[in-house]
Parts: sequence; C-alpha cells; structure tokens
Amino acid sequence: MKCYKKYNLVILLVIILLLTSCSTSINTYNNVKNNILKVHFIDVGQGDSILISFNNHHMLIDSGTLESSDNLIKYLKKNNIKKFDYVLATHPHDDHIGSMKYIIKDFKIENFYAPKALSEESSFKDMVNYLRIKNLKIKIAKNGVNFDLGNEVHCEMLSPIRSTYDNLNNYSAVLKVCYGGISFLFMGDAELESELDILNQKTDVKSTVLKVGHHGSNTSTSELFLKEVSPRIAIISCGKHNMFNHPSKDILKKLINLNVKIYRTDIDGTVVLSTNGKTISKLY
Repeated sequence: MKCYKKYNLVILLVIILLLTSCSTSINTYNNVKNNILKVHFIDVGQGDSILISFNNHHMLIDSGTLESSDNLIKYLKKNNIKKFDYVLATHPHDDHIGSMKYIIKDFKIENFYAPKALSEESSFKDMVNYLRIKNLKIKIAKNGVNFDLGNEVHCEMLSPIRSTYDNLNNYSAVLKVCYGGISFLFMGDAELESELDILNQKTDVKSTVLKVGHHGSNTSTSELFLKEVSPRIAIISCGKHNMFNHPSKDILKKLINLNVKIYRTDIDGTVVLSTNGKTISKLY
C-alpha cells in the first residue's frame, strides 16, 4: 500500500512539472513574439520618457529628469528590459536626458541616436562621458533616417531638417513609428518653427497617436500642424502642478475641438497603449 502511494505521488509530481514547464514555455514565447506593439508613456514628472516594445525588441525615447531616474530604472526592470535595440535622445535638455547616464550604464544598447546639437548642461556632458566609457558612438538623428524595430515596425525621423536652429527645442528628433495601419508621432520638444519645416517637406505626418510637443506648451502644436496630423489620441507628458503651467489651455482647447482623446501623465500617470496594427487600446 505504501509503495502504491509513493508511486502515485511520483506520477503527480511528474505531471505538475510537465504542466509547469509547458506553461513557462508558452509564457516565454508570448513575451518574445506576440506581434503586439506596446508604447509606454512613462510618468517621469516634468519630462519625457517613452518605452516602445515589439516582439522582445525595445526602444527608449528620452530618459526624463535626473530626479526621476530611480522610478524610470525600476519601471524598465519591472518590464524585464535588459537591452535596447535603439535609444533616442531627442535633444540635450535635462528633462529629456537627465537620467540618460544611468540608461547607458545599466542597459545594453545597440544603437544610440541624438541630433547634432551641443549643450553646456551637465546631463549632456554626463551622457557623452558614459557613451565614451561604454565605447558607444552617437548616430546622428536627422530627417531621412529610417530603421525597423523587429521586422514589422517601421521608424522614420522627420526632423531636425536644418543644421542650425536658434532654439535647442527645434533640434528635437521627431520620430514617426508605423505598425500596420496604426502610427505614432513623437514630437520631443519641437516647436512651431520645426513643425513648419516638417510640413514644408510635404511629409505624411498623419498619425493615430500624437505625443504632443513640448509638454503641451503653446510654443508647439500649431492648428495647421495638428490638422495635418489628425490624431485620434494625444499624449501630454508633464509634471503635476509644474511651474510652466503645462499643458497650455489653448493646446487643450485645440485638441478638444478636434475630438482628440487626451491622456496626461500628470493626471493619468504612466499611459500604456497597445496595438496589433489594426486596432489600438489603452492598457493602463
């Protein structure tokens, strides 16, 4: 009788192990390749940081402020991010590259893009220094640069177009990301001057989702540009009760008048959008 019970126990353990193994394999496969594009607009306070993931390929656009570094790194690690196919520093302002030295230090990076713009800000100097330490070269972010995230997600830089601007914000690398019939337009802090340059190129800017330029400041998002983009969803990345009063009431009014669904990191926290290339939904 004892032998029979032991035999049953062994069989039960084997079955449990097999089921656990199958479950793990399925979950691992789904995490690696499920053909779902996820875009995380991470709450980094008064700054920008966006994680784009597709079939275990990852891109990071900006890194928020230095003060937000702990929260950003925790968020990335919670999402099992260990390496980036691409990192894009849109322009050298502290609220966009403040934590970039930690991204370079803690994660493997295959391609690092930044516009050809210099800054005296400490965050820029730290970024360049850590890139040197890791022996990473900066690839120039500019109009006409194209690459794919995985095999199906196409990324195209629409700006900067000119080699010189008076305002660092207008050096912002504007990136359009397309997957099937769904598209995202990431504006960095590009202002009206940069928007006009893009429109003058006769580029197709129409996009499903617009990451509103310059945290919703009225220095960006002209009515003409907004009508050309014609987004269904707008994301504004800004801090609670920020000293700049972002987003501008005028910008919010423009978006509302065009029936655009608005999400704000100061109100909604981190916003994650998910798409299969046909439909798009907000995960949280």
